[in-house]
Amino acid sequence: MASARSAAVPAGTERAFDHVPTGVSGAGLTPLEVLRRLDAGPRGLVEDEAQRRLERYGENAVLPRRPAAWAWRLLGTLRDPFTAVLLGLGVISAVATSWSTACVIAVLVAVSCVLRSAGEYRADRSAASLRDLVATTATVQRRAAEESAPLVREIPVEELVPGDVVRLGPGDMVPADVRLLRADGLTVHQAALTGESAPVSKRVPDAPAELARPLFDQPHLCFAGSSVTAGTATAVVTATGPDTHFASAHRGLAGRRTGAFDRSVNGISWTLIRFMLLTAPLVLLANAVLRGRGLETLPFAVAVAVGLTPEMLPVIVTTALARGAAELARRVGVIVKRLPALHDLGAVDVLCVDKTGTLTRDQLAVGCYLDAEGRTDPAVLHWAAVNSLWTIQLADVPAPDALDEAILAAAETEGDAAADSHDWLASAPARREPALSAVRGPAVARAAFTDVNGVDVIPFDPVRRLVTAVVARPDRRGVHTLVVKGAVEDVLDRCAIDDETRARVLRLAERRAADGLRLLAVALADRPARTRPYTRADERGLTLLGIVGLRDELAATADDALAALARRGVAVKVLTGDHPGTAARVCAELGLAPGEIVTGDRIDGLDDARLAQLAAGTAVFARCTPAHKARVVRALRRGGHTVGFLGDGVNDVPAMHAADVALCPRDAVDVTREAADVVLADKDLTVIDAAVAAGRRSTGNIATYLRIAVSSNVGNVISMLAAGVLLPFLPMLPAQVLVQNLCFDVSQLAFAYDRPDAADSRRPAVLRPYAFSRYITVFGLVNAAADLATFAVLAVFTSGQAAFHAGWFTENLITQALVMLLLRTARGPVPSALRWATGSLAAIGLLLPLSPLGAALGLGALPLAYYPCLLVVLAAYGAALAVCRRSRLASGGA
Repeated sequence: MASARSAAVPAGTERAFDHVPTGVSGAGLTPLEVLRRLDAGPRGLVEDEAQRRLERYGENAVLPRRPAAWAWRLLGTLRDPFTAVLLGLGVISAVATSWSTACVIAVLVAVSCVLRSAGEYRADRSAASLRDLVATTATVQRRAAEESAPLVREIPVEELVPGDVVRLGPGDMVPADVRLLRADGLTVHQAALTGESAPVSKRVPDAPAELARPLFDQPHLCFAGSSVTAGTATAVVTATGPDTHFASAHRGLAGRRTGAFDRSVNGISWTLIRFMLLTAPLVLLANAVLRGRGLETLPFAVAVAVGLTPEMLPVIVTTALARGAAELARRVGVIVKRLPALHDLGAVDVLCVDKTGTLTRDQLAVGCYLDAEGRTDPAVLHWAAVNSLWTIQLADVPAPDALDEAILAAAETEGDAAADSHDWLASAPARREPALSAVRGPAVARAAFTDVNGVDVIPFDPVRRLVTAVVARPDRRGVHTLVVKGAVEDVLDRCAIDDETRARVLRLAERRAADGLRLLAVALADRPARTRPYTRADERGLTLLGIVGLRDELAATADDALAALARRGVAVKVLTGDHPGTAARVCAELGLAPGEIVTGDRIDGLDDARLAQLAAGTAVFARCTPAHKARVVRALRRGGHTVGFLGDGVNDVPAMHAADVALCPRDAVDVTREAADVVLADKDLTVIDAAVAAGRRSTGNIATYLRIAVSSNVGNVISMLAAGVLLPFLPMLPAQVLVQNLCFDVSQLAFAYDRPDAADSRRPAVLRPYAFSRYITVFGLVNAAADLATFAVLAVFTSGQAAFHAGWFTENLITQALVMLLLRTARGPVPSALRWATGSLAAIGLLLPLSPLGAALGLGALPLAYYPCLLVVLAAYGAALAVCRRSRLASGGA
């Protein structure tokens, strides 16, 4: 196999199967020749050989999950813009031989990087363990040793290797690119690769001439990313992981999406960095012009710039999001695979859903059974149930189709109502008994028979769109009855009816389809009994009985989930490939006004700008292909919305990649789970409300940190600029500024453990880069006023730089502790982590100047008369904070 993985094998390593043509189809080769080229056999690989191939070819994953090493993770934290700027300032300090400033900056960078790396490591470990909860498996046939009998067992999909023999059945995802060895009625969905929503038939070809087709039309090949809809097969794996055609087709989607979180944090970061880079030159200029100081003020200017930087932002973000994700997993079973997706969930104001499997259950219910005149006729339902029962029995289907299950359940209910019986069609489907229970009661007398035996079945295929069960009835000796069920048009084409009757039935079907029902026609035909198999040629000259209409059953929690999301300001839009009538009916039953339904054909006729305008006011999009869904999602994002997409099928993957955050239920298909950022462990849509609330709480904690940290820092910068002009000496030494900043930053880690008010989670929470300006301005000025009042007190009670530095150092840390308590978002009890943090901050402010370390930093002792005056300043400052918080002057944030 020519692949990147094979190139990674060390030179000189013996490869017993370098010739294996993985990634190619083997078109024109017999199954035996393909197995020989793969160095495999129909009995499966030996376990030791499979392990060797796994080591050489790697895991069967499009994107192998290899956690980053500690060293690379630590280096990766240096890419953060704040950390990069701090490093630059440290270098400037070292060049200016201000070693104390450079050392403190180095400590700041080291603390930030270590804390962030540790948080990301814990988050990755947690995510890896949670991913195990949604791991997928494949059914493989292997041998313990060469002479051992083959053993069929389940293994993780990642452990599949080229040459493995796998078994496929209904509902399975095709785990890799495979070549069929045997197939029985196999049909697969290839929407992820071809965009075609209809399943395609797969089989072992009868002649080499059939192989002269496009790749995805090859009947003997199945591809990773497709799913089995019906039938069974045995196949050999020809390509795994990045070598599959699915990996090639979706390689452009594999990169990390830029969601609302990334845009917000980057915007806020660069806004503050520009302000910080402007501050240092401003401090130098003010001191040079007004005080005649030169480059000796450079370390102080660098310290002021550092003091403006929220260095702990990456750490706070990682801690807050990791805590929220862990709480969701523990409390409601929601697995967040990508931490920033939790913020994006909190920011979502539009949730797009694929109707089937999300708003509706993976079950159908019979809505009507009508004769050709449109009258309710239990005989139609009865014969449809006969067809379903013997199709399941004679075709040896591993799991009944949803249509058959719904028809059998309705027939049981109809039998109970008509004959007061509890066993009509009930026990036979459950145990797959070879006979139907007797039908009793006048309502079904026309179709009544006893001991009906199944004779043969002509399986369903997506070309002719019907299935036929052949049965023998005791009252019709020498005669076999063909019971045909399928798409209305295809059954009518095989019925002996006139044009008028055909047109009437089609109009009836059209009206019922507009009501949101899926329709099947049922017909009968008698044929002379025979022993040879029945074929498609026997499906002619049928007698039409009528039609059966089926509807989707709503998910039990769908209406509650939609109501909860509406209360949180999240608009729900339905994007489905179903008939507009079906979508409208489901929405109406859920209380979601469908309004004007837009179909895929109309989407094709719109440019991106017009589609964005239309999408904003449309609730339901029907007849959508995967490409249509992705276009609608991108249009909504272009219109300024933060968009989530909830899907569970392969055809939802493009739209999930286009969204800010992708969600899926735990039992979604493998490829969809891989594409999702958030996995709902249970198919209970109300947990989405809990996930949105958790995202908003985490975002609220991050926003609280930013508001408090930046407004305090801005106030300090204003104070330092004023002090630089008013005082004959620097208001604080560079090392003192940096130590104070380090204490404040570390204490603010406690915000990750706060719990904002429930009222704050009732609206989308977005970190808007420019929404903090008013808040920062108001509280920055209040903080600067408190500092200037402190300057006045210090001018009265102290003399000399050391005492002045100590007084302002103490006041700064205590006022910052007050800010943390008074400006936190939550109104409830203060969590213990925040109490400890603010108490420690105040204690350091009071005690550090009195300690030997304080003397080493240049802090002197303060007179006792200073402390009562400081209490007055702090009381006035706290009152001012309370007034501003209650007013609308400081509105802003998330």
